[in-house]
Amino acid sequence: MVTTNTKVVYVSKRQIKKKKMFTVTLNNGLKCPIIGLGTCTYTDNQELVAKSVREAIDAGYRHIDSAFIYHNEEEVGSAIREKIAEGAVKREELFITTKLWNTSHKEGQVVPACKLSLKNLGLDYVDLFLMHWPTAYTYDGVHHYHTVDANGKSLIENTDYLETWRGMEECVRLGLTKSIGVSNCNSEQVGRILSVAKIKPVINQVECHINLNQKKLRSFCEERGVKITAHSPLGSPKRSWAKPGDHQVSLKHPVILKIAKKYKKTPAQVIIRFMIDNGIIVIPKSSSKNRIIENIQVFDFHLSLEEINEIDKLDMGARICPALQRNDHPDYPFNIEF
Repeated sequence: MVTTNTKVVYVSKRQIKKKKMFTVTLNNGLKCPIIGLGTCTYTDNQELVAKSVREAIDAGYRHIDSAFIYHNEEEVGSAIREKIAEGAVKREELFITTKLWNTSHKEGQVVPACKLSLKNLGLDYVDLFLMHWPTAYTYDGVHHYHTVDANGKSLIENTDYLETWRGMEECVRLGLTKSIGVSNCNSEQVGRILSVAKIKPVINQVECHINLNQKKLRSFCEERGVKITAHSPLGSPKRSWAKPGDHQVSLKHPVILKIAKKYKKTPAQVIIRFMIDNGIIVIPKSSSKNRIIENIQVFDFHLSLEEINEIDKLDMGARICPALQRNDHPDYPFNIEF
C-alpha cells in the first residue's frame, strides 16, 4: 500500500513480480517512480557507479538520480544506454534526473550546462533537471566545484536564483528536459520561485530521513503541488565529510528494529517504506547488489499509522548534509526553520 495524504494505493503481488512500481504524478502530469537509485558517490571508482546502475535496472528500478557535480554522468549514461541496447528497458520507461551545479547560475549558463550534462549522459533529454542548490558561486573557467579565495572560502556570486529559474524554464522549452525542479531549497525559496514561475517546479529534493523528517517543509510543498524527493534517506553513513562526533542516523534504533522484526524486513527497508507511506519519493544509494535489490523490495508490506507516528517521533531536526555550502551566503537555505 502507498498513502499520499488521504489516497491509499495498493500494490499487488502480481505488480511486484512484474517489477511494476508505484509512481507519483507530478504537477505537469509526468509520472515519477516513487523509488529510485541515488548515484552520489564517495569513491573515485566510477565504474562501480555504472555497475550499480546496471544492477538497479535489472532489479526493476526505473528512476535514476544523478548530478553534474557527482562527476559520474558519463558512467551513469553508459550503463543506461547499455541496458536499453540489451532490450532490458526502453528509454520511455525510465525517469532520469540530473542537476545544475552552483557555478552555472547565470541565466545564459543554464542551457549550456544542461546540454553538457546531456552530452555526458549520452541522452537526448532528461526527465527532470534540478537546480542543485539555491546558492550561486563563481566559476573561473576551470574549477567547476567552486573557486576559492586565499582563505579557502568559496567565492560567492551575486546571482539571484530567480534568474537561474528563467534558464531552467528555457531548458523545458528547448526539449532538453521534461520537468524542472529544485533541490535543497527552503519554504521561502520555493514560494519565491512559485510566485514568478511560468513553469512550476515539480519537485524539491531535500535531505530527509528518520532524524530529519521535514514534516513542515513536506506539508508546505505538498499544498503547492510540489513533490518531495528524499536524498540521504538512510543517513549517508559513508559521507566523506563526516567527523568524529557528527550525528549518525541509526539503523539500529529500537523502534526501527522492532518494526523490522515484525515484518521480517531490514531496518533500511522499514525506513524506505516509511518514506513511501508518507508519499515521499526516495532515492537510496548503494553499490552493493544485494542492498540494491533489498531496497526495492518494499512493496509487499506497509506500516500502520501507529508505526508511522512512532517513527515520526524520532525526528531531531538533525542535518547531516550541509554539503560544504557557506552559511553566510545570502541564499544559504538552512538559516530558517524549514
